[in-house]
Amino acid sequence: MAFHDERFPLTLAFGATGGPTRAVDIATLSSGREHRNTTQSRARRRYNAVTGVKSLADAQALAAFYEARGGSLHSFRFRDPIDHAAKDVLLGVGDGTQAEFALRKSYGEAVRPITLPVADTVEVRVAGQVVTHGLNAGVVTIDPPPSGALVTASFTFDVPVRFDTDELILGLETDGAVNVASVPLIEVLGEVPHA
Repeated sequence: MAFHDERFPLTLAFGATGGPTRAVDIATLSSGREHRNTTQSRARRRYNAVTGVKSLADAQALAAFYEARGGSLHSFRFRDPIDHAAKDVLLGVGDGTQAEFALRKSYGEAVRPITLPVADTVEVRVAGQVVTHGLNAGVVTIDPPPSGALVTASFTFDVPVRFDTDELILGLETDGAVNVASVPLIEVLGEVPHA
């Protein structure tokens, strides 16, 4: 298995549904009260891209992309249609020596590491001023900012996903319409491209 630095075709992703899922075990006690426990530290996203497949050409493009990824074997980039950008995210505070800062997005108390930023969209600021930066799998490298200087970033990003099925069920109706059962995708946590 490997990460393929290829994006799921945007024309097929258009209209995809899905979003974050949380695994929570809920036990109802005899008193009626609940005991809840999460089995994962952060959300994992699931999508269904079936709505983007509208023509025979779309179905053929999907089948080719699926084959090139080995089905569910290899992960790839996916543009979440709703949540794919971050603006002025606080990455850290300068201490005069730290030069690397990981991209992330916050949802209240929940923090999501961003491992697949779109390189040409990343803008890093130190104390409000744009600075030159290096970028490697979601980590920006800058000249160490002075102590107390806020390090922020704005960027768009993709989600590392894989197909969540061992088969694609595609059909062609007599009127030429394409019939696709489902195109399930699931986020692969911790998967990043090799530098």
